[in-house]
Amino acid sequence: MLVLTVNSGSTSAKLAAFERSADATSLARVRYAQYPAASLDPREALGAFVRALGGPPVAAVGHRVVHGGTRFVQPVVIDAEAEAALRGLAELAPLHNPLALEWIAAARSVCPPQTLQVAAFDTAFFADLPPLAGYALPHALGRDLGIRRYGFHGLAHEAMWRRWCEGHPERPGGGRVITLQLGGGCSMAAIDRGRPIDTSMGFSPLEGLVMATRSGDLDPAVVPYLARKLQAPAERIIDLLNHDCGLLGVSGLSGDLRALLAAPAEAARFAVELYCYRARKYVGAYFAALGGCDGIVFGGGVGEHMPEIRERILAPLAWAGVELDPQANDAARGGEARIGRSGAPVEVQVIPVDEEDTLARAALACLMGQARAAPGGPRDGAGGAVDGGT
Repeated sequence: MLVLTVNSGSTSAKLAAFERSADATSLARVRYAQYPAASLDPREALGAFVRALGGPPVAAVGHRVVHGGTRFVQPVVIDAEAEAALRGLAELAPLHNPLALEWIAAARSVCPPQTLQVAAFDTAFFADLPPLAGYALPHALGRDLGIRRYGFHGLAHEAMWRRWCEGHPERPGGGRVITLQLGGGCSMAAIDRGRPIDTSMGFSPLEGLVMATRSGDLDPAVVPYLARKLQAPAERIIDLLNHDCGLLGVSGLSGDLRALLAAPAEAARFAVELYCYRARKYVGAYFAALGGCDGIVFGGGVGEHMPEIRERILAPLAWAGVELDPQANDAARGGEARIGRSGAPVEVQVIPVDEEDTLARAALACLMGQARAAPGGPRDGAGGAVDGGT
């Protein structure tokens, strides 16, 4: 039996295939492919991927869906009702949910009709954030209209936290951990003994850190001001903040940190410094929110592969007990590694994010009619954690 996963992001799409063991207790990855998101045809890419597999039929497909709103706090089978609800949430994640729906349609057309389509949600891990992590709005604007901090990259943050816990059984719930998911989109989470208490993305994936093309934190008064100055609707301003800002907008060159590190232009240097400063500021804020920190974990394409960025973010934090081992940090370029100085008060690790494994387990659990929260997880029904695995 094969289980496929579809992980569509803002800069790339990742497809994976897993084969279930005969006793249905484990999954083995048998194929993986990653594509740049630009100009990618979901049906064509998925069709070619499935044809290359051969072998047994596809029993289930697990889809990463960025926004589940307040309704979806665990993986669900995508029936007509669920799909309609996902379409209704598209306005909350206009860059992501419509794309996920395209991949769902592609999977339905490529796979046999009996193939189960399952959604796991990035927002689910943060569904129970404490009210203090929210916005200072009256109920009529906040609770009643659904304006709240939803948080995103939940599958990635949960995967990093769970792997951290496996390596630190002596710390109940993993202790106090700050996780950084750094890629085209970037976010950070503060996790206190398994419970997320804050995260940098909020009502949409636009808030928080400086990203490849997204501005991150911005005074909301800027939106109507730009709308007046540019004589453009608010939707166009939000589109600009999503696609033309961040590293690309500040540097005027690229949203790719590798290109900016290699560029001699002053604007490129400033863009990198701003990116690292904003991340460092959030790390400091989460130290305060957690009342201290036991570990810092880097994941994502930038977090896993770029030691210079990790060093620029953390080097000024030696006062807080954060000290990198220069040799270990430089050697960590894609694999799991401990990169902090031995004996330092705060441990620092690189943990490659495996969202595909989480998606496959969610799909398998739904297929078997056993979608439930993992024992020992941060809470019952939390985002995509099934049968103890992520």
